[in-house]
Amino acid sequence: MIAIIVGLIALMVMAYLGWSILWIAPVAAAIVALLSGMDIYSAFTSDFMSGFASFARDFFPVFLFGAVFGKLMEVTGSARTVASFLSKIVGKERAILGVLLGAAILTYGGVSLFVVVFVMYPLALNLFREANISRKVIPGTIVLGAFTFTMTALPGTAQVQNYIPTQFFNTTMMAAPIMGIVTGLIMAVGGYFYLSYRANKLTKAGEGFTEPGGEEKKEEEGKDPNVFLSFLPLLAVVISINVLNLEMLSALLIGIVLTFILNFKSFKKFTGAMNDGAKGAVTAVVNTGAAVGFGAVVKNAPAFPAIKEALLNIKGGLTISDALSTQVLAMITGSASGGMNITLNALGSEYYQQALDMGLNPEILHRVTALASGASILPHNGALLTVFAITGMTHKDSYKDIFFVGLLIPFIATVVGILMSYVGIV
Repeated sequence: MIAIIVGLIALMVMAYLGWSILWIAPVAAAIVALLSGMDIYSAFTSDFMSGFASFARDFFPVFLFGAVFGKLMEVTGSARTVASFLSKIVGKERAILGVLLGAAILTYGGVSLFVVVFVMYPLALNLFREANISRKVIPGTIVLGAFTFTMTALPGTAQVQNYIPTQFFNTTMMAAPIMGIVTGLIMAVGGYFYLSYRANKLTKAGEGFTEPGGEEKKEEEGKDPNVFLSFLPLLAVVISINVLNLEMLSALLIGIVLTFILNFKSFKKFTGAMNDGAKGAVTAVVNTGAAVGFGAVVKNAPAFPAIKEALLNIKGGLTISDALSTQVLAMITGSASGGMNITLNALGSEYYQQALDMGLNPEILHRVTALASGASILPHNGALLTVFAITGMTHKDSYKDIFFVGLLIPFIATVVGILMSYVGIV
């Protein structure tokens, strides 16, 4: 047990110091193996690499199609058009709401989270400049719109965190719709009011908008596409998944093809966009796969059966066990999808069977797992570090906001979801 705890702490500390998960995961796995009396070479070449390869085999296609689709939406100007349109509707005095809605629509439609950050940042700069809101609030606003309710709660969202549970619980991406909508509203409304309060507080303290340092962002070349045509690929993905009941890969492929057709005048950009999307998908899968590989070593450690038994018998019920296991592992690995995958690979079959034996709707486990995975954004989270790198903010500037909108409020929403499951609201 001590071996696993030391390995987890080592992983968290090294990630917090900014070291890549790609090599600290094998190091942390080696620590677990060494202190557990396992053969280190075998733990890496067999256990670690099996977990790594299994994750890549199962989810690389989804990451690939999602990243390519997102990149095509970006380079054709479609994503920017959607975000800008929504922002203009709400008005410059509600800049936070405009950025929030833009990020939420793009994320729900299947655009890669990292692409959403790139697309929304320049738009957020313009809106926050006009509203004279401190740039410190931008990271929290983007995180709320892209990394919370549209990633894990809203039924039908075309994100991998809503897809992975379908592979373990025999559910669809529309699982537990009432629970998803209620918990999604808690995150969206609660986060929005917190960020509005935070922006007003900074303004009263004399902290308004300040121009970012470095070179100014170059204006995008060419004319943005029609708003209606820009929305079509996103709607096509969502409808294909949730109305036509197509597989996520098929839905994303439809979105890609439709983006090609509607933006054929931009065909010169397509090759570069697809190449960049593919590179981004590889990076995301490799980083997450490394975290899953670490989990595979932990899973095969001598102490894990006792941990597994303890998790399965946590007082309060199956949903609490599921939520705690997923959240803790997602926190430690710095990855919502990575922590979720580790939990479900180790315990998913037991959770599913117990749910069937108890007469519990597996859709509850699907939604609770997704919710808990998102309530995990600690300072070493990989996606968070990307947000800070793009926006030029630091943990000191903005992590307080992200803690509230990306961890505390989603945790409250997860608790509400669990309570709803107890009274049979799905």
